[in-house]
Amino acid sequence: MHRLYVEEARDIAREYYIGFVLDRQKEQVAIVASAEGGMEIEEIAHSKPESLIKVAVEPAVGMQPFQAREIVFKLGIDKSLVSQAVSTLLGCYRAFRDMDATMVEINPLVVTGDGHLLALDAKMAFDDNALFRRANISELRDKSQEDPREMKAADRGLSYVGLEGNIGCIINGAGLAMATMDIIKLAGGEPANFLDIGGGASPDRVAKAFNLVLSDGNVETILVNIFAGINRCDWVAEGIVQAVSKIDLKIPLIVRLAGTNFEQGRKILKDSGLPIITAESLKEAAEKAVAAWKKHTGK
Repeated sequence: MHRLYVEEARDIAREYYIGFVLDRQKEQVAIVASAEGGMEIEEIAHSKPESLIKVAVEPAVGMQPFQAREIVFKLGIDKSLVSQAVSTLLGCYRAFRDMDATMVEINPLVVTGDGHLLALDAKMAFDDNALFRRANISELRDKSQEDPREMKAADRGLSYVGLEGNIGCIINGAGLAMATMDIIKLAGGEPANFLDIGGGASPDRVAKAFNLVLSDGNVETILVNIFAGINRCDWVAEGIVQAVSKIDLKIPLIVRLAGTNFEQGRKILKDSGLPIITAESLKEAAEKAVAAWKKHTGK
């Protein structure tokens, strides 16, 4: 689905930037404003940092009218428009809070030649984890503008982030996935993705994850790293065998299994007769993955 928005051209006298973002370090909503609208905020911060106005909002209290007035006065907005500008800022904060947003940005907020205040362009970003309770927002999602790999993963209940490397990763647990990517880089490789199959991965779920990674044309080697607790290594092994048996795998596959039923899992892989490289430790798995990738690609 593609959308095209057409708006009336306006006579612009002044431009401003207004942004509401979540400051995760301070656990507060941060408001950033500038009288240099019409530019990217990164460009403003680089070229005219002195123009930035920053205000923090305490979540337990919410944005107060005096904070909005302080921003408006610092922006130098005409006195006749102060009330409207304050209402705009407070409205943006309410939208940020009530719609589970992670960003609300107006760029530019303009004063027109005939003295009107308009949000000429705006964008919002929302917390994906809260979309289940925001059906009206979820319906506006345009999947054609998203990474197709991440979209496919979300449709299958998998957590996936596409990267720019060549070693595809299938891991259980976000912490283990981060550690695996770090060790791949330490071994001289580049991860192609972050893929967490979760704690209760059935063979079918593992097979779906496998097919998802293989759908990425940049992947030239696959590393499966499972430390089973809730998971079972024999389930994961069955999923790997199920996936590989249905395709003509032309790239190296390295598997490291540890934890619950790891012996049964390793036996399933061995008895399958498939060209699977196994490893005992994460370090060994990463080193074997990078070595297999270099040998396969001749790099």
